[in-house]
Amino acid sequence: MPHIKGALFADACATTIGATLGTSTVTTFVESASGVSDGGRTGMTAFTTGVLFLIALLFSPILTTIPSFATTPALVVVGLFMVENIREIDFSDYTEGFPAFMTILMMVVAYSISEGLVFGVISYVLLKLLSGRQKELNPVIVIIGILFFIKLILG
Repeated sequence: MPHIKGALFADACATTIGATLGTSTVTTFVESASGVSDGGRTGMTAFTTGVLFLIALLFSPILTTIPSFATTPALVVVGLFMVENIREIDFSDYTEGFPAFMTILMMVVAYSISEGLVFGVISYVLLKLLSGRQKELNPVIVIIGILFFIKLILG
C-alpha cells in the first residue's frame, strides 16, 4: 500500500499520546482503512467524523443517564459477531487451538480482555517451546510472553 508508513506512524503517535494522557489507546489506522474501503478518500470524511464526534460530545451527559443494562443487548450482538470468527481457528493443532481457547476463557473468567490476552500469549509461547516448534515463534511474541509472565508473577 502506498503511504502506509505515514499512516502507521500517525497511528503509533496517536496511540502513544493517548496512553500518555491516561486515555484508552487511540487506533486510527483501522478506522481510516474502513473509511477508505467505504469510499471516503478525502479529508472531508475525517472532518465530517470529527464534527459528528463533537456533536455527540454535547449529548454525552444525557446519554450517561441510560442504565448499563439497557445497552446489554447491543453488547451481546457485538459479542456474537466476534464469536463468529472462532471457526477460523485451527483447533486440530493444539499449539494454536489451546492458546485461543485460553484467551477466550480467561477473557470471560477474569472479565478482562487484557488478562485473556496475557494467558493466551503465555500459553502460546509455552506450547510452541515445549512441543519443539520454537522456529514458529517470532522473537517479539517471545519477549511479550516473557513480559506477561513477569507481570503475572509480580502481580
